[in-house]
Amino acid sequence: MKIEHIALYVRDLEGAKAFFEEYFAARSNQLYHNPKTGFSSYFLTFQDGARLEIMNKPSVDQSDLPVERLGFIHLAFSLGSKEKVDLLTERMKADGYELLSGPRTTGDGYYESCLLAFEGNMIELTV
Repeated sequence: MKIEHIALYVRDLEGAKAFFEEYFAARSNQLYHNPKTGFSSYFLTFQDGARLEIMNKPSVDQSDLPVERLGFIHLAFSLGSKEKVDLLTERMKADGYELLSGPRTTGDGYYESCLLAFEGNMIELTV
């Protein structure tokens, strides 16, 4: 068994699409839009075949949530080396994303950094 995809509601669908294309080389399908419900989405495919559906629907609650809460908390991307973690961390910081931690080796042996990315979503970069 494998996870087929993960879905994420976003406020700015085009901005989220651009974020994942820019920093993680995601490839997008064509926009799906249902005019009756206002629902729109893209499926983003990453190099290893993993897929993320980003979605927008005007009726979905747009209130801000704390970073630490119950439910899914972050997306982690394995970049393949410490050097790539360091480089992308610095690039994202330079582009204005807030560094929450790292780069560092955690107590359980992961080399990682965590950034607060688009719309307050946490992105973890790891080897």
